Amino acid sequence: MEFVDRSLIHRYHQERIQMYGEGTTSALGWKEEQSQQSRFEILAQIGDMNDLSILDAGCGHGDLRSFLGKKYPSIRYAGIDQMEEFLDVATARYGNMPDTTFYLGDCWTAELPNMDFVLACGLLAYRNSKPDFIYRIIDKLFASSRLGLGFNLLKNVNDPEGILVNYDPQEIITYCKKLTPKVVLREGYAVDDFTIFMYQ
Repeated sequence: MEFVDRSLIHRYHQERIQMYGEGTTSALGWKEEQSQQSRFEILAQIGDMNDLSILDAGCGHGDLRSFLGKKYPSIRYAGIDQMEEFLDVATARYGNMPDTTFYLGDCWTAELPNMDFVLACGLLAYRNSKPDFIYRIIDKLFASSRLGLGFNLLKNVNDPEGILVNYDPQEIITYCKKLTPKVVLREGYAVDDFTIFMYQ
């Protein structure tokens, strides 16, 4: 990801922090908490994560750690995010949970650890100056997973001049099937979103 792209994302969230306050779901870019929760619910269905390691790419406030921990009490969790302000909240909320680590770094340039499952909730919603960006980041995240990758994308958001970008589910599926035949599309939980599971 180019420096200008990272800077735009950083500024976008800085503005939302000032508008809505630190630690809020609105600071992360979600319309309301339920919007985030419905996406967590779908991502949690990628498979049984008990006794497995999870990388939360673009972890924000780390709320996925708590959500997954209720369903899969014995997960080993690592979250990475480029926003130090988000990680401060994540560490305060969940840093004392067992097998939980947070890293400062952006998923596009950082060397990612190999984990059983990689999950990305909202990470791939941002517009990028490179047209093949979405495919390169899918490659990278999938390569970091031992068992599978789960991620969501936007499909019906009206933000023509803004930072968010839409994708056609079928185009994304077509690309993902070049990497693995085991691809699952999940829709219907939100009008503006879809989730894809890719398995090794």
